[in-house]
Amino acid sequence: MENTNNVSEFILLGLTQDQELQRVCFGIFLVFYIAILFGNLLIIVTIKSSPRLTSPMYFFLSYLSFVDMCYSSVIVPKVLADFLVKKKVISYVGCMTQLFTAHFFGCTEIFLLTAMAYDRYIAICKPLHYTTIISKSVCSWMVAVSWLGSFVHSMVQTLLTVHLPFCGPNEIDHYLCDVHPLLKLACTDTYTVGLLMMANSGMICLSCFLVLTVSYIVILLTLRTHSSEGRLKALSTCASHITVVILFFGPCIFIYMRPSTTFSEDKSVTVFYTIITPMLNPFIYTLRNEEVKSAMRKLWSRKRLWSEK
Repeated sequence: MENTNNVSEFILLGLTQDQELQRVCFGIFLVFYIAILFGNLLIIVTIKSSPRLTSPMYFFLSYLSFVDMCYSSVIVPKVLADFLVKKKVISYVGCMTQLFTAHFFGCTEIFLLTAMAYDRYIAICKPLHYTTIISKSVCSWMVAVSWLGSFVHSMVQTLLTVHLPFCGPNEIDHYLCDVHPLLKLACTDTYTVGLLMMANSGMICLSCFLVLTVSYIVILLTLRTHSSEGRLKALSTCASHITVVILFFGPCIFIYMRPSTTFSEDKSVTVFYTIITPMLNPFIYTLRNEEVKSAMRKLWSRKRLWSEK
């Protein structure tokens, strides 16, 4: 396939063309982004500074918060800047870089959520073997495999896109560079490439979601044999995880489990897993977790004592 690429930059059409609405969106998205950075950073600092939050669940949660910050930072600053200008331009290199990094951090989040479900499965279904199965080295390996698997996934997505010829037009009907809007602009038949991308992204989302679903069905069945106190504590932790999984995987499956077609709802749906979910994660995991809330109160008390001295 001859790569006759005549496009050096792309024009993003953004979420809306209404100038007044763009200013409103700028304020809302800025608040969301500050909440993402502050909330996730607070979780990381709390976990790292608390001697009680050393279990594998909090180890994975700290990495999830870090990934959420990185994932949003790949997308939101550019969106905020575009709300303030009439012509939203991104270079070809910048577009491919955003595509790679967004898929890298997004896929890492999928793998981390799956690892967290496995951790909860072992903790609830095989409690006597938990410390031997989920050791510190195993947790580190699971995180490393998540990073590596995400890198491979992102490289495949990016290489498939880079080899497409773009002859014009160069207007992307989205607020970020993603596979479906770019396939729509390629001046060649993208059916095969679209299927490969769907198999890559869609099957990762679907297979991990099925693993998570089966894990939590088994967990809920196992909880019937636990005491009422233990059942409530486990359900509280699992409910937080299930909420995050639904918020993140639902939109992802809608976007990536289909051929190279675009819908008018795509932009609104994408907002959920790129901005809303990373913002809600800290609240979901802290509001239902007494250990994290207690650690945050102690951290705040130490900070006040230090400032008074």
